[in-house]
Amino acid sequence: MTPEQIVASLKALMEGGQSPGKVLTDAADLENYGKDWTKIYPPKPVAIVLPKTTEQVQALVKFANENQVALVPSGGRTGLSAGAVAANGEVVVAFDNMNQILDFSASDRTVKCQAGVVTEQLQNYAEDNGLYYPVDFASAGSSQLGGNLSTNAGGIKVIRYGMSRDWVAGLKVVTGKGDILDLNKDLAKNNTGYDLRHLFIGAEGTLGFITEATMKLSRKPDNLTVLVLGLNDLTNTMDVLQTFQKQIDLTAYEFFSHQAMGHVLAHGQVQAPFETEAPYYALLEFEAVSDQVMDDAMALFEQCVENGWVLDGVISQSETQAQNLWQLRERISESIAPRTPYKNDISVVVSKVPGFLQEIDAVVTEHYPDFEIIWFGHIGDGNLHLNILKPEDMAKEDFFEKCQQVNKWVFEIVERYQGSVSAEHGVGMTKKPYLEYTRSASEIAYLRGIKQVFDPNGVMNPGKIFD
Repeated sequence: MTPEQIVASLKALMEGGQSPGKVLTDAADLENYGKDWTKIYPPKPVAIVLPKTTEQVQALVKFANENQVALVPSGGRTGLSAGAVAANGEVVVAFDNMNQILDFSASDRTVKCQAGVVTEQLQNYAEDNGLYYPVDFASAGSSQLGGNLSTNAGGIKVIRYGMSRDWVAGLKVVTGKGDILDLNKDLAKNNTGYDLRHLFIGAEGTLGFITEATMKLSRKPDNLTVLVLGLNDLTNTMDVLQTFQKQIDLTAYEFFSHQAMGHVLAHGQVQAPFETEAPYYALLEFEAVSDQVMDDAMALFEQCVENGWVLDGVISQSETQAQNLWQLRERISESIAPRTPYKNDISVVVSKVPGFLQEIDAVVTEHYPDFEIIWFGHIGDGNLHLNILKPEDMAKEDFFEKCQQVNKWVFEIVERYQGSVSAEHGVGMTKKPYLEYTRSASEIAYLRGIKQVFDPNGVMNPGKIFD
Protein backbone atom coordinates (compact mmCIF):
# COMPACT_ATOMS: atom_id res chain seq x y z
CA MET A 1 0.00 0.00 0.00
CA THR A 2 1.11 3.55 -0.68
CA PRO A 3 1.26 6.00 2.24
CA GLU A 4 -1.84 7.72 0.85
CA GLN A 5 -3.73 4.43 0.73
CA ILE A 6 -2.67 3.59 4.29
CA VAL A 7 -3.93 6.95 5.59
CA ALA A 8 -7.23 6.64 3.73
CA SER A 9 -7.77 3.12 5.08
CA LEU A 10 -6.94 4.19 8.62
CA LYS A 11 -9.43 7.05 8.49
CA ALA A 12 -12.15 4.71 7.27
CA LEU A 13 -11.26 2.27 10.03
CA MET A 14 -11.45 4.86 12.82
CA GLU A 15 -14.59 6.69 11.68
CA GLY A 16 -18.05 5.92 12.97
CA GLY A 17 -19.34 4.55 16.24
CA GLN A 18 -19.96 6.46 19.45
CA SER A 19 -16.23 6.94 20.15
CA PRO A 20 -14.42 7.47 16.86
CA GLY A 21 -10.63 7.47 16.90
CA LYS A 22 -8.41 10.08 15.27
CA VAL A 23 -5.88 9.92 12.45
CA LEU A 24 -3.25 12.67 12.29
CA THR A 25 -0.89 13.41 9.40
CA ASP A 26 0.30 16.99 9.98
CA ALA A 27 4.09 17.36 10.03
CA ALA A 28 4.06 18.67 13.61
CA ASP A 29 2.00 15.68 14.80
CA LEU A 30 4.24 13.21 12.98
CA GLU A 31 7.26 14.79 14.66
CA ASN A 32 5.67 14.89 18.12
CA TYR A 33 4.16 11.43 18.26
CA GLY A 34 6.86 9.67 16.26
CA LYS A 35 9.64 10.02 18.85
CA ASP A 36 10.51 9.67 22.52
CA TRP A 37 13.16 11.45 24.61
CA THR A 38 16.01 10.00 22.56
CA LYS A 39 17.52 12.29 19.95
CA ILE A 40 19.38 9.77 17.81
CA TYR A 41 16.77 8.62 15.26
CA PRO A 42 14.68 11.20 13.39
CA PRO A 43 10.97 10.27 13.41
CA LYS A 44 9.41 9.35 10.06
CA PRO A 45 5.94 7.86 10.70
CA VAL A 46 3.38 7.75 7.91
CA ALA A 47 0.46 8.54 10.25
CA ILE A 48 -0.62 8.79 13.87
CA VAL A 49 -3.71 6.93 15.09
CA LEU A 50 -5.32 7.73 18.44
CA PRO A 51 -7.82 4.95 19.25
CA LYS A 52 -10.35 5.19 22.10
CA THR A 53 -11.28 1.53 22.60
CA THR A 54 -9.67 -1.89 22.75
CA GLU A 55 -11.81 -2.92 19.78
CA GLN A 56 -10.34 -0.10 17.68
CA VAL A 57 -6.84 -1.26 18.60
CA GLN A 58 -7.85 -4.78 17.54
CA ALA A 59 -9.10 -3.46 14.21
CA LEU A 60 -5.79 -1.64 13.68
CA VAL A 61 -3.77 -4.78 14.37
CA LYS A 62 -5.88 -6.87 12.01
CA PHE A 63 -5.52 -4.19 9.32
CA ALA A 64 -1.74 -4.18 9.89
CA ASN A 65 -1.54 -7.96 9.46
CA GLU A 66 -3.65 -7.96 6.32
CA ASN A 67 -1.59 -5.22 4.69
CA GLN A 68 1.89 -5.73 6.22
CA VAL A 69 1.83 -2.32 7.91
CA ALA A 70 4.17 -1.85 10.88
CA LEU A 71 2.72 -0.43 14.13
CA VAL A 72 4.64 1.45 16.84
CA PRO A 73 3.03 2.05 20.26
CA SER A 74 3.31 5.52 21.80
CA GLY A 75 2.59 6.42 25.42
CA GLY A 76 4.03 9.43 27.22
CA ARG A 77 7.11 9.31 24.95
CA THR A 78 9.48 9.63 27.91
CA GLY A 79 11.57 6.55 27.10
CA LEU A 80 15.31 6.67 26.56
CA SER A 81 15.92 3.60 24.38
CA ALA A 82 14.02 4.65 21.23
CA GLY A 83 11.43 1.95 21.89
CA ALA A 84 8.62 4.29 20.82
CA VAL A 85 10.39 5.87 17.85
CA ALA A 86 8.83 5.40 14.40
CA ALA A 87 11.83 5.95 12.11
CA ASN A 88 10.87 3.83 9.10
CA GLY A 89 7.43 4.84 7.85
CA GLU A 90 5.41 3.02 10.51
CA VAL A 91 1.95 3.87 11.82
CA VAL A 92 2.10 5.18 15.38
CA VAL A 93 -0.64 3.97 17.73
CA ALA A 94 -0.80 6.65 20.45
CA PHE A 95 -2.80 5.90 23.60
CA ASP A 96 -3.32 9.50 24.75
CA ASN A 97 -7.10 9.28 24.25
CA MET A 98 -7.43 5.96 26.10
CA ASN A 99 -6.94 7.72 29.42
CA GLN A 100 -9.94 6.72 31.53
CA ILE A 101 -10.00 5.12 34.96
CA LEU A 102 -12.64 2.45 34.46
CA ASP A 103 -13.24 0.85 37.85
CA PHE A 104 -12.14 0.90 41.48
CA SER A 105 -12.47 -1.69 44.25
CA ALA A 106 -11.76 -0.55 47.80
CA SER A 107 -12.05 -4.15 49.06
CA ASP A 108 -9.56 -5.51 46.54
CA ARG A 109 -7.44 -2.35 46.59
CA THR A 110 -7.34 -2.33 42.79
CA VAL A 111 -8.04 0.21 40.08
CA LYS A 112 -8.69 -0.61 36.42
CA CYS A 113 -7.17 1.86 33.95
CA GLN A 114 -6.84 2.32 30.25
CA ALA A 115 -3.29 2.27 28.92
CA GLY A 116 -3.11 6.03 28.40
CA VAL A 117 -3.69 6.92 32.06
CA VAL A 118 -0.79 9.11 33.19
CA THR A 119 1.22 7.84 36.16
CA GLU A 120 0.47 10.94 38.24
CA GLN A 121 -3.23 10.62 37.40
CA LEU A 122 -3.22 7.12 38.90
CA GLN A 123 -1.24 8.32 41.93
CA ASN A 124 -3.70 11.14 42.56
CA TYR A 125 -6.71 8.84 42.13
CA ALA A 126 -5.28 6.43 44.67
CA GLU A 127 -4.63 9.28 47.12
CA ASP A 128 -8.18 10.61 46.69
CA ASN A 129 -9.40 7.18 47.76
CA GLY A 130 -7.12 6.96 50.79
CA LEU A 131 -4.65 4.60 49.14
CA TYR A 132 -1.25 4.73 47.45
CA TYR A 133 0.28 3.80 44.09
CA PRO A 134 4.00 3.58 44.88
CA VAL A 135 5.69 3.26 41.47
CA ASP A 136 7.15 6.71 40.89
CA PHE A 137 9.65 8.51 38.67
CA ALA A 138 10.59 12.01 37.61
CA SER A 139 8.43 11.62 34.47
CA ALA A 140 5.28 10.72 36.45
CA GLY A 141 3.52 13.82 35.15
CA SER A 142 3.73 12.66 31.52
CA SER A 143 4.56 8.94 31.38
CA GLN A 144 1.61 6.63 30.71
CA LEU A 145 0.72 3.36 32.38
CA GLY A 146 0.88 1.32 29.18
CA GLY A 147 4.39 2.54 28.48
CA ASN A 148 5.44 1.97 32.08
CA LEU A 149 4.31 -1.64 31.86
CA SER A 150 5.74 -2.17 28.40
CA THR A 151 9.19 -1.33 29.77
CA ASN A 152 8.54 -2.62 33.32
CA ALA A 153 9.56 0.79 34.67
CA GLY A 154 10.91 0.97 38.21
CA GLY A 155 11.86 4.45 39.36
CA ILE A 156 12.76 5.76 42.77
CA LYS A 157 10.89 3.42 45.17
CA VAL A 158 12.04 -0.01 43.95
CA ILE A 159 14.05 -0.71 47.11
CA ARG A 160 10.74 -0.87 49.02
CA TYR A 161 7.97 -1.45 46.49
CA GLY A 162 9.52 -3.26 43.52
CA MET A 163 8.96 -2.75 39.79
CA SER A 164 5.81 -1.99 37.80
CA ARG A 165 5.13 -5.69 37.19
CA ASP A 166 4.77 -6.25 40.94
CA TRP A 167 1.60 -4.11 40.96
CA VAL A 168 -0.29 -5.65 38.05
CA ALA A 169 -3.37 -7.68 38.99
CA GLY A 170 -4.60 -8.11 35.43
CA LEU A 171 -4.09 -7.00 31.84
CA LYS A 172 -6.16 -6.67 28.71
CA VAL A 173 -4.02 -6.93 25.57
CA VAL A 174 -4.37 -7.13 21.82
CA THR A 175 -1.86 -9.65 20.52
CA GLY A 176 0.10 -9.31 17.30
CA LYS A 177 -2.41 -11.68 15.70
CA GLY A 178 -5.29 -9.37 16.65
CA ASP A 179 -6.71 -11.47 19.51
CA ILE A 180 -8.00 -9.79 22.67
CA LEU A 181 -6.76 -11.53 25.82
CA ASP A 182 -8.00 -10.81 29.36
CA LEU A 183 -5.06 -11.98 31.44
CA ASN A 184 -5.36 -13.18 35.06
CA LYS A 185 -8.76 -11.51 35.55
CA ASP A 186 -7.40 -9.54 38.54
CA LEU A 187 -7.07 -12.65 40.71
CA ALA A 188 -4.69 -12.72 43.68
CA LYS A 189 -4.28 -16.49 43.28
CA ASN A 190 -4.44 -18.12 39.86
CA ASN A 191 -2.17 -21.12 39.39
CA THR A 192 -3.46 -22.33 36.03
CA GLY A 193 -0.33 -22.58 33.95
CA TYR A 194 1.75 -19.88 32.30
CA ASP A 195 1.10 -16.34 33.54
CA LEU A 196 0.99 -14.47 30.26
CA ARG A 197 0.80 -11.07 31.99
CA HIS A 198 4.51 -11.17 32.53
CA LEU A 199 5.32 -11.80 28.88
CA PHE A 200 3.64 -8.55 27.87
CA ILE A 201 5.15 -6.57 30.77
CA GLY A 202 8.57 -5.51 29.52
CA ALA A 203 7.93 -6.63 25.93
CA GLU A 204 7.94 -3.04 24.56
CA GLY A 205 4.87 -3.67 22.41
CA THR A 206 6.64 -6.34 20.33
CA LEU A 207 4.14 -9.09 21.22
CA GLY A 208 0.99 -6.95 21.31
CA PHE A 209 -0.42 -3.79 22.83
CA ILE A 210 -1.61 -3.38 26.41
CA THR A 211 -4.96 -1.56 26.35
CA GLU A 212 -6.10 -1.90 29.97
CA ALA A 213 -4.40 -2.75 33.27
CA THR A 214 -5.76 -3.45 36.73
CA MET A 215 -3.26 -2.08 39.21
CA LYS A 216 -2.89 -3.00 42.87
CA LEU A 217 -2.75 -0.23 45.46
CA SER A 218 -1.26 -0.02 48.94
CA ARG A 219 -1.76 1.92 52.15
CA LYS A 220 -0.44 5.47 52.20
CA PRO A 221 3.02 5.81 53.78
CA ASP A 222 3.13 7.70 57.05
CA ASN A 223 5.26 10.84 57.48
CA LEU A 224 7.80 10.27 54.72
CA THR A 225 11.06 11.84 55.82
CA VAL A 226 14.14 12.59 53.69
CA LEU A 227 17.78 12.55 54.75
CA VAL A 228 20.48 13.90 52.40
CA LEU A 229 24.08 12.97 53.23
CA GLY A 230 27.40 14.13 51.84
CA LEU A 231 29.61 11.04 51.42
CA ASN A 232 33.37 10.91 51.82
CA ASP A 233 33.84 8.19 49.17
CA LEU A 234 31.81 6.16 46.70
CA THR A 235 32.22 2.96 48.70
CA ASN A 236 30.53 4.72 51.62
CA THR A 237 27.21 4.43 49.76
CA MET A 238 27.16 0.72 50.70
CA ASP A 239 28.36 1.38 54.26
CA VAL A 240 25.50 3.85 54.83
CA LEU A 241 22.92 1.59 53.14
CA GLN A 242 23.82 -1.45 55.23
CA THR A 243 23.89 0.58 58.44
CA PHE A 244 20.43 2.08 57.93
CA GLN A 245 18.78 -1.08 56.58
CA LYS A 246 19.61 -2.98 59.76
CA GLN A 247 17.13 -0.81 61.68
CA ILE A 248 14.96 1.15 59.20
CA ASP A 249 12.95 0.07 56.15
CA LEU A 250 13.92 2.59 53.48
CA THR A 251 11.42 3.63 50.81
CA ALA A 252 14.17 5.11 48.62
CA TYR A 253 17.95 5.24 48.45
CA GLU A 254 19.32 7.49 45.70
CA PHE A 255 22.75 8.85 44.92
CA PHE A 256 24.27 11.58 42.75
CA SER A 257 27.73 13.02 42.17
CA HIS A 258 29.06 16.44 43.09
CA GLN A 259 29.01 17.31 39.37
CA ALA A 260 25.33 16.40 39.14
CA MET A 261 24.52 18.59 42.14
CA GLY A 262 26.46 21.46 40.54
CA HIS A 263 24.24 21.39 37.45
CA VAL A 264 21.05 21.35 39.55
CA LEU A 265 22.18 24.31 41.65
CA ALA A 266 23.29 26.26 38.56
CA HIS A 267 19.91 25.57 36.96
CA GLY A 268 18.26 27.53 39.78
CA GLN A 269 15.18 27.01 41.98
CA VAL A 270 17.02 24.57 44.29
CA GLN A 271 19.24 25.38 47.28
CA ALA A 272 22.29 23.42 48.44
CA PRO A 273 21.31 21.14 51.36
CA PHE A 274 24.31 22.22 53.46
CA GLU A 275 27.56 24.19 53.10
CA THR A 276 29.95 21.22 53.11
CA GLU A 277 30.88 19.93 49.65
CA ALA A 278 31.23 16.20 49.09
CA PRO A 279 32.24 14.05 46.10
CA TYR A 280 29.00 12.05 46.32
CA TYR A 281 25.60 12.44 47.95
CA ALA A 282 22.99 9.96 49.14
CA LEU A 283 19.28 10.62 49.58
CA LEU A 284 17.41 8.32 51.95
CA GLU A 285 13.65 8.27 52.45
CA PHE A 286 11.79 6.42 55.19
CA GLU A 287 8.57 6.48 57.18
CA ALA A 288 9.08 8.32 60.47
CA VAL A 289 6.08 6.69 62.11
CA SER A 290 7.22 7.53 65.64
CA ASP A 291 9.70 9.59 67.63
CA GLN A 292 11.67 6.39 68.14
CA VAL A 293 12.23 6.01 64.39
CA MET A 294 13.50 9.59 64.17
CA ASP A 295 15.79 8.98 67.15
CA ASP A 296 17.10 5.83 65.47
CA ALA A 297 17.72 7.72 62.21
CA MET A 298 19.69 10.45 63.99
CA ALA A 299 21.73 7.88 65.91
CA LEU A 300 22.58 6.06 62.67
CA PHE A 301 23.53 9.36 61.04
CA GLU A 302 25.89 10.14 63.92
CA GLN A 303 27.38 6.65 63.64
CA CYS A 304 28.08 7.21 59.94
CA VAL A 305 29.79 10.54 60.70
CA GLU A 306 31.93 8.95 63.44
CA ASN A 307 33.01 6.21 61.03
CA GLY A 308 34.17 8.82 58.53
CA TRP A 309 31.65 7.81 55.88
CA VAL A 310 29.53 10.97 56.02
CA LEU A 311 30.82 14.55 55.95
CA ASP A 312 27.53 16.35 56.57
CA GLY A 313 23.80 15.89 56.31
CA VAL A 314 20.33 17.32 56.70
CA ILE A 315 16.98 15.74 57.60
CA SER A 316 13.60 17.10 56.55
CA GLN A 317 11.38 18.61 59.24
CA SER A 318 8.24 18.92 57.10
CA GLU A 319 6.62 17.51 53.98
CA THR A 320 7.58 20.67 52.08
CA GLN A 321 11.22 20.36 53.07
CA ALA A 322 11.20 16.68 52.08
CA GLN A 323 9.87 17.61 48.63
CA ASN A 324 12.53 20.33 48.29
CA LEU A 325 15.30 17.86 49.13
CA TRP A 326 13.95 15.47 46.50
CA GLN A 327 14.43 18.23 43.91
CA LEU A 328 18.20 17.79 44.27
CA ARG A 329 17.80 14.36 42.69
CA GLU A 330 14.77 14.79 40.45
CA ARG A 331 15.97 17.93 38.65
CA ILE A 332 19.25 16.40 37.45
CA SER A 333 17.96 15.24 34.06
CA GLU A 334 16.25 18.59 33.47
CA SER A 335 19.37 20.56 34.38
CA ILE A 336 21.73 18.65 32.06
CA ALA A 337 19.27 18.37 29.13
CA PRO A 338 20.68 21.48 27.33
CA ARG A 339 24.02 19.65 27.07
CA THR A 340 22.52 16.84 24.93
CA PRO A 341 23.60 14.05 27.30
CA TYR A 342 24.33 10.58 26.02
CA LYS A 343 22.61 8.34 28.56
CA ASN A 344 23.19 4.80 29.69
CA ASP A 345 20.79 3.11 32.09
CA ILE A 346 22.62 0.12 33.56
CA SER A 347 22.42 -2.11 36.64
CA VAL A 348 24.28 -4.67 38.73
CA VAL A 349 23.71 -6.43 42.03
CA VAL A 350 23.66 -3.72 44.73
CA SER A 351 26.77 -4.94 46.53
CA LYS A 352 28.85 -4.63 43.34
CA VAL A 353 27.92 -1.01 42.59
CA PRO A 354 31.03 0.84 43.89
CA GLY A 355 33.59 -1.25 42.02
CA PHE A 356 31.40 -1.37 38.91
CA LEU A 357 30.95 2.40 38.82
CA GLN A 358 34.63 3.11 39.47
CA GLU A 359 35.71 0.85 36.59
CA ILE A 360 33.34 2.47 34.11
CA ASP A 361 34.23 5.98 35.26
CA ALA A 362 37.95 5.22 34.86
CA VAL A 363 37.51 3.84 31.32
CA VAL A 364 35.42 6.78 30.09
CA THR A 365 37.65 9.36 31.74
CA GLU A 366 40.80 7.78 30.31
CA HIS A 367 39.61 7.70 26.70
CA TYR A 368 37.62 10.96 26.72
CA PRO A 369 39.16 13.28 29.31
CA ASP A 370 37.36 16.27 27.78
CA PHE A 371 33.89 14.76 28.31
CA GLU A 372 32.03 15.67 31.49
CA ILE A 373 30.60 12.60 33.25
CA ILE A 374 27.48 12.88 35.41
CA TRP A 375 26.52 9.98 37.67
CA PHE A 376 23.25 9.50 39.51
CA GLY A 377 20.76 6.74 40.07
CA HIS A 378 18.77 4.37 42.23
CA ILE A 379 21.77 2.93 44.00
CA GLY A 380 19.56 1.10 46.51
CA ASP A 381 18.49 -1.31 43.74
CA GLY A 382 21.75 -1.28 41.74
CA ASN A 383 20.49 0.99 38.94
CA LEU A 384 22.96 3.64 37.73
CA HIS A 385 22.54 6.42 35.18
CA LEU A 386 25.71 7.28 33.26
CA ASN A 387 25.40 10.62 31.47
CA ILE A 388 28.11 11.91 29.14
CA LEU A 389 27.64 15.60 28.32
CA LYS A 390 28.30 16.92 24.82
CA PRO A 391 31.03 19.57 24.60
CA GLU A 392 29.49 22.81 23.37
CA ASP A 393 31.84 23.03 20.35
CA MET A 394 31.18 19.47 19.13
CA ALA A 395 28.54 18.52 16.55
CA LYS A 396 25.80 16.20 17.85
CA GLU A 397 26.57 13.58 15.19
CA ASP A 398 30.28 13.48 16.07
CA PHE A 399 29.48 13.30 19.77
CA PHE A 400 27.07 10.37 19.40
CA GLU A 401 29.59 8.53 17.21
CA LYS A 402 32.26 8.83 19.91
CA CYS A 403 29.81 7.71 22.58
CA GLN A 404 29.03 4.59 20.55
CA GLN A 405 32.71 3.67 20.98
CA VAL A 406 32.32 4.15 24.73
CA ASN A 407 29.36 1.75 24.79
CA LYS A 408 31.44 -1.31 23.93
CA TRP A 409 33.83 -0.69 26.82
CA VAL A 410 31.00 0.06 29.24
CA PHE A 411 28.99 -3.02 28.29
CA GLU A 412 32.02 -5.30 28.48
CA ILE A 413 32.26 -4.23 32.12
CA VAL A 414 28.50 -4.78 32.53
CA GLU A 415 28.89 -8.31 31.14
CA ARG A 416 31.82 -9.08 33.45
CA TYR A 417 29.78 -7.94 36.46
CA GLN A 418 26.77 -9.95 35.17
CA GLY A 419 24.68 -6.80 35.02
CA SER A 420 22.06 -5.41 32.65
CA VAL A 421 22.59 -3.05 29.72
CA SER A 422 19.10 -1.67 30.38
CA ALA A 423 17.75 -1.34 33.90
CA GLU A 424 14.60 0.72 33.25
CA HIS A 425 13.98 2.01 29.73
CA GLY A 426 13.95 -1.24 27.82
CA VAL A 427 16.02 -2.28 24.82
CA GLY A 428 14.34 -0.39 21.98
CA MET A 429 16.81 0.46 19.25
CA THR A 430 19.61 2.07 21.26
CA LYS A 431 20.36 -1.05 23.34
CA LYS A 432 19.53 -3.60 20.64
CA PRO A 433 23.13 -4.02 19.41
CA TYR A 434 24.24 -4.79 22.98
CA LEU A 435 21.56 -7.26 24.08
CA GLU A 436 24.06 -10.13 23.99
CA TYR A 437 26.04 -8.53 26.82
CA THR A 438 23.15 -9.34 29.18
CA ARG A 439 21.24 -12.16 27.46
CA SER A 440 22.78 -15.45 26.28
CA ALA A 441 22.35 -16.70 22.72
CA SER A 442 19.95 -19.36 23.99
CA GLU A 443 17.82 -16.79 25.80
CA ILE A 444 17.63 -14.58 22.71
CA ALA A 445 16.58 -17.58 20.62
CA TYR A 446 13.70 -18.24 23.04
CA LEU A 447 12.73 -14.55 22.93
CA ARG A 448 12.54 -14.74 19.14
CA GLY A 449 10.41 -17.87 19.40
CA ILE A 450 7.94 -16.12 21.72
CA LYS A 451 7.79 -13.17 19.32
CA GLN A 452 6.93 -15.54 16.47
CA VAL A 453 4.04 -17.06 18.42
CA PHE A 454 2.33 -13.77 19.26
CA ASP A 455 3.32 -11.71 16.19
CA PRO A 456 3.97 -14.11 13.29
CA ASN A 457 3.84 -11.37 10.65
CA GLY A 458 6.22 -9.07 12.51
CA VAL A 459 3.97 -5.99 12.51
CA MET A 460 4.24 -5.10 16.22
CA ASN A 461 6.98 -2.55 16.89
CA PRO A 462 9.42 -4.20 14.50
CA GLY A 463 13.14 -3.53 14.89
CA LYS A 464 12.90 -3.15 18.66
CA ILE A 465 14.73 -5.48 21.09
CA PHE A 466 16.07 -7.50 18.11
CA ASP A 467 15.72 -7.49 14.33
